[in-house]
Amino acid sequence: MTSAELLQELALLRVMTTSELRQKYRDVFHEESPSRHRERLVRRIALRIQANAFGDLSERARRRAEEIANDADIRIKTPASNPVNAPVIPAPKTETLLFVPSAQQPGKKLPMTGTLITKEYRGRQLRVMILEDGFEFEGQRFRSLSAIAKHITGTTWNGNRFFGVAPKGGAK
Repeated sequence: MTSAELLQELALLRVMTTSELRQKYRDVFHEESPSRHRERLVRRIALRIQANAFGDLSERARRRAEEIANDADIRIKTPASNPVNAPVIPAPKTETLLFVPSAQQPGKKLPMTGTLITKEYRGRQLRVMILEDGFEFEGQRFRSLSAIAKHITGTTWNGNRFFGVAPKGGAK
């Protein structure tokens, strides 16, 4: 199969209906699709078509991946109770300290302006000050708690949840 033919076949996947993609999945994988999610079907089929055209993982890479998977501690079901001698990891502590009392920010579900939010994260004490027009963390200003959480962790977080300031009785 040439590169042009491969690109054409991959482009056709984008215009297929879900039922056509499920049939293509059967043709390519020789089994029924476990999913009806259109985008997932497109990705899985495209990967298989490319692997068939250009070759799959080397046997060495396949063995290494299998070793890693076998070493992984994967649980299908949560244990009923804490196993004997297993360490109990306490939940991170989050506390909210009021410094400067002022009116609740209108339209926001945050503590008052002037509130200092403290949280222990990975052995580090984090302190965020709520300002009138944003937040201050380590001398930098941020527009949202989510931006600060992303700055700290490197991944996307709901800032209210990360810092433990989600409104009481709200969605969990």
